[in-house]
Amino acid sequence: MLLYTSLATALLLAAPAAAQTWPYDLIGTWSTKSNQTLTGPGFYDPLNERLIEPSRTGISYSFTGDGHYEEAYYRAVSNPAQPNCPSGIMQWQHGTWVMNANGSLSLTPIAVDGRQLLSSPCQFDNSVYTRYNQTELFERYSVYKDPYHGIGRLDMYKFDGSPMNPMYLVYSPPQMLPTTTLNPTSASSTAKATGKNKRSLDNEVPLSWKVRLASEDGKVGGDVVHTINADRLWWIGLGLMGVGGLLYLGPRRMGVQLS
Repeated sequence: MLLYTSLATALLLAAPAAAQTWPYDLIGTWSTKSNQTLTGPGFYDPLNERLIEPSRTGISYSFTGDGHYEEAYYRAVSNPAQPNCPSGIMQWQHGTWVMNANGSLSLTPIAVDGRQLLSSPCQFDNSVYTRYNQTELFERYSVYKDPYHGIGRLDMYKFDGSPMNPMYLVYSPPQMLPTTTLNPTSASSTAKATGKNKRSLDNEVPLSWKVRLASEDGKVGGDVVHTINADRLWWIGLGLMGVGGLLYLGPRRMGVQLS
């Protein structure tokens, strides 16, 4: 993650600043094939400090025509060494975006607003809820009508040129939370609320089912319960292992040699 952040930041700084635009074809809410993970109030509730688990994993991005974006990630991570111990991660952030003169996309989040929920039942007794802040650079993108589904499709390529899972148009105009700062805070309030240095709240929240986040006035907000369905993660992990087994054994059963 550190390497990704440093490389993406370096490339972002090197991206041409001139001729920045907001292409019309990106406007809307896009989601991967599951169509269950979507940006907006159905994924993150900023008033109650709650990430809401979708019924299926997926990725969603929303873009406006005046330079605002929002993203929602819900991913399951299989554990080949311990198949009964998959992990789940939910991430949400929003901010501003532009298309640079070279066709790349620069996404800059509002640092204090991003949230991440990590559930790893075999590693931690409780889920870990933290702030999340990840600047992103996409090398290029393309929007076209998918020939199979007959709807708009968005292909985005990461800073290193590797493709993301394709996303499909779900809403236009986009479904998003307000584009302004939702959870303003300050370095002084953070230090006062945590009793530690100002970095601790930005990167860690106490490991507990009930977590606390600093409010603008330096007081600590109410308890919030966060959880990811462990049973669902187990079935998702089992499915990932099954797909991997088919990809590995299938060609061999047909006599195909893998390099």
